[in-house]
Amino acid sequence: MTLKSIIVATIACGFAASTAFAQDCAPSKWGADDQIGSANLISAERTLEASKLIKRGKSMPLGIVIGPDTPAFPPRSLNLQIVQPNQQGGQKLSAFGYEGNYNDDIIQTWIGIGSQLDGLGHLGENGRYYNCLDEKEISAIGGLTKLGTHAVPPLVARAVIVDMAKHFGKDVLAAGEHFGEAEIKAAMDAQEITVNEGDIVMFHTGWTDGMLESNPAAWGSSEPGLDNEGAVYLASLNLMAVGADTWGLEAIPAKEGDKVFYGHVTLLKDNGIYILEAMNTGPLVRDGVKEFMFVLGQPLIKGTVQAMINPVALY
Repeated sequence: MTLKSIIVATIACGFAASTAFAQDCAPSKWGADDQIGSANLISAERTLEASKLIKRGKSMPLGIVIGPDTPAFPPRSLNLQIVQPNQQGGQKLSAFGYEGNYNDDIIQTWIGIGSQLDGLGHLGENGRYYNCLDEKEISAIGGLTKLGTHAVPPLVARAVIVDMAKHFGKDVLAAGEHFGEAEIKAAMDAQEITVNEGDIVMFHTGWTDGMLESNPAAWGSSEPGLDNEGAVYLASLNLMAVGADTWGLEAIPAKEGDKVFYGHVTLLKDNGIYILEAMNTGPLVRDGVKEFMFVLGQPLIKGTVQAMINPVALY
């Protein structure tokens, strides 16, 4: 085979592959230029309906405290330093008009640690992300050029908690224990939970309550959660977000025959539905909360793939 024929064959294969990718990718129902996916479901009407769930005047943070020892998906890590700029040797800051002193902090971290929002540019397939966006066009080293979490409006919605631990008659589901459409429907029916378009669905597995402090290594290396079929079912409900009290949402190890973390692809890439990880659902479950008003204003760091978050549950 000549060099020319090799080049022609390579170009042909590349064109065929790109054509296949384009055919496999369905544009967003919110338009070919959309970058915020299910956040389009936020409306004044839905926000007012969610506010009616505040009946006890209580609030609960959904984030967990993180630090250098928090387990995270490899190779993610976090390092925090506290410094006193220009105060070496006990110097004081006389320019303040008094003998001032202060602490400052420097953090070097991967953002995907602890409680987090997975943006629509997080997981894709065949080089494509949400709304058919090509990795070569958006994945710049200095930040995503599209789908950055800074562009996501405040997520305000009705949220529900589906207690899968209770459904299976356990305090803590086992690593790799999975649930799909049948189990989710059965749990919601038994717990009298309804889901509407634009809602946020969270799953309580007991994993963070039962494992984070007692066995952090196990907590961060495996988990119970969704199977591939369950993600497809949830996507059919037209939700704003799906979350859980686990670090990665899907069961690890995955159900036999399932693709690993493919629920991320189904929700993020294929449907523009956000993912909320390491949500501290335990306190709400113990307080008997099944539905609440969810409020999240994430950090506005331009071009980020994920966001460290501490949403608030109001009920």
